[in-house]
Amino acid sequence: MGRMTGYIPTLDQIDVLHHRIAPSQEAYDLIHTHCVVVATIARQIARRQNQLFAMRCKLGEGSGNALAAAAQDTQTAPESTDGVTGGKVPPRLIDEHLVTIGGLLHDIGTYRVLKHDGTDGEPLKFSGKDYIKHGLLGYEYLREQGVDESIAEFARNHTGVGLTRQMVIDQHLPLPASDYSPKTLEQEIVMVADKYNSKSLPPKFLTVDAYTRKAAKYGEDNKRRWLELVEQYGVPDVPALAERFHMRIVD
Repeated sequence: MGRMTGYIPTLDQIDVLHHRIAPSQEAYDLIHTHCVVVATIARQIARRQNQLFAMRCKLGEGSGNALAAAAQDTQTAPESTDGVTGGKVPPRLIDEHLVTIGGLLHDIGTYRVLKHDGTDGEPLKFSGKDYIKHGLLGYEYLREQGVDESIAEFARNHTGVGLTRQMVIDQHLPLPASDYSPKTLEQEIVMVADKYNSKSLPPKFLTVDAYTRKAAKYGEDNKRRWLELVEQYGVPDVPALAERFHMRIVD
């Protein structure tokens, strides 16, 4: 993890961090619930990745390709963990606890991009022009609160399927010209998990196909990158998640 620059929050401390920045109970309910959903999906993906890694270790280094093929075959695939199917063997074990913490905090900056925040009598609404800033704002808030850099980066580095410096420049985004892509596998998993759930009102789950259409709006490279991530990390059981969290699904 490198040199510590702050503290790693406990689950109770994470909740305090949310309450401290939330302008209203309505905002907390929407954003904190989304973070719980994303942390749940991210943990499921991490467990699936670790399952595949453990099987490769058991079968031997040369089995990676065979295992990847088997993961796509419903007759021979290893039993999925928490409903995630498919996926490729990762280069190392994933830190499931770190993924959970990152998921619970990744969208904490969205409290600061609400146009109507639940205190003005209007329904919750995000500011379209400012929304792209939420990752950086979340990162800055967490660092201000003394949270370690390794955790704050989950907020900074989860937008889209990897926001690069060149994309910031080419799209004239209102952000400092920098790279906002994940730096670790754990950050990448949270970024992927985030794509399956939306804070729209009412909140909703997205299938792989639904997000593929969304990714395609930003170009074929963006769409291809998303599909590569799906191939690597597998597909969560969206219907089961939607039932668990009582949300609708967009196919």
